[in-house]
Amino acid sequence: MARLDPQALVRHLDRLYRAAWGLCGSREEAEDLVQETVARVLAKPRDLHGEGELAYLLGALRNTFLTTRRTAARRPRETATLDDVAAADPRSGERPEAALEAHELLAAIAALPEEFRLTIVAVDVAGLSYREAAELLGAREATITTRLHRARRRVAQALEGPAGPRQEREGTGERRSLR
Repeated sequence: MARLDPQALVRHLDRLYRAAWGLCGSREEAEDLVQETVARVLAKPRDLHGEGELAYLLGALRNTFLTTRRTAARRPRETATLDDVAAADPRSGERPEAALEAHELLAAIAALPEEFRLTIVAVDVAGLSYREAAELLGAREATITTRLHRARRRVAQALEGPAGPRQEREGTGERRSLR
């Protein structure tokens, strides 16, 4: 039985952040979630029971996310004010289209039902293999494959919008529906 090396957190922060962003749907909430997870993990020594460091940390991230959501659900909610509106990311000035696409993609992932969201975050955002995701989520590998397919399809449908997919006709500049 191995112990989690506190320095391992540094190696996995980027993946934890991407996974958190996929779970939360916003950059700010993702940063808070990663900080809370790291604080909890560093609070006491952790033993790895046959898991890799990343799998353990993603499991801790998921558990922290679920705990914070349950806690938030028990508290009264406030209405949003103008001060709560997020400012534009200053780094997106060079490529605003890419920033918009990433924001729409992460919002579509965050809107998925929990089992699909956790699966797509584990495989596509955090980069786990199907086997690692199955172990982390407590499901069979075939179940992960099915959930991932359905999650990707739902995200694609959400990004298409109500009009459906469009394609440019060659040479004419006209747009037509593929359906």
